[in-house]
Amino acid sequence: MYKLGPSLMCADLGNLESQISELDKAGVDFYHIDIMDGNFVPNFTLGPDFVRTVRKLTDKPLDIHLMVNKPENYIELFADCGADMISIHEEATAHLQSSLTKIKSLGIRAGVAINPATSLDFLKYVYNVTDYVVLMTVNPGFAGQTFIPAMYDKIAELHAFIQSTGMDIEIQVDGNIGAGTIPKCREAGASMYVLGTSAVFNDAGSIQDNVANTRKLFN
Repeated sequence: MYKLGPSLMCADLGNLESQISELDKAGVDFYHIDIMDGNFVPNFTLGPDFVRTVRKLTDKPLDIHLMVNKPENYIELFADCGADMISIHEEATAHLQSSLTKIKSLGIRAGVAINPATSLDFLKYVYNVTDYVVLMTVNPGFAGQTFIPAMYDKIAELHAFIQSTGMDIEIQVDGNIGAGTIPKCREAGASMYVLGTSAVFNDAGSIQDNVANTRKLFN
């Protein structure tokens, strides 16, 4: 199984409703929404009002990626906005285990996001409260970056670890995910794919055509 989730920071915000309608018709599996604070990463993006707006436009699961310092302070805020999934960065909190537990206590899927240079070692202490792991395949903050090749091995390492635990933990990949990277990510064990300018939000075709062409990569 695999899941496709458009990254809405790459959408045309002036035509958000029509683009989400197109994406729903294309059968995407979830929407990925990046929240950046200009501190943990050198960029500002979307916020709770945006999430509330998207929640009104679609019934698809909303995957909130908190790229902020002290994410534990914002879990309830985004839960109230309609989040179905919330991922927090291991590097951004001193209280990872309790924060993941808090997310799950709200009936939301809990994810851990990690930067390219972050080791997977910490996962052995939190995998029992983790529903998915977001492997950043570029350094977080901006769209349009190049996939870091070493991340293929990291995906495979994580997949092997998850299999050893017997847990049902999904691997999400985020950063330059498209025709040139999806086949190797799939081979390494990724199951959730965040799609931005490399796959969906570009001029190669219509949004629906781009999603359909991306699905062909899994056949």
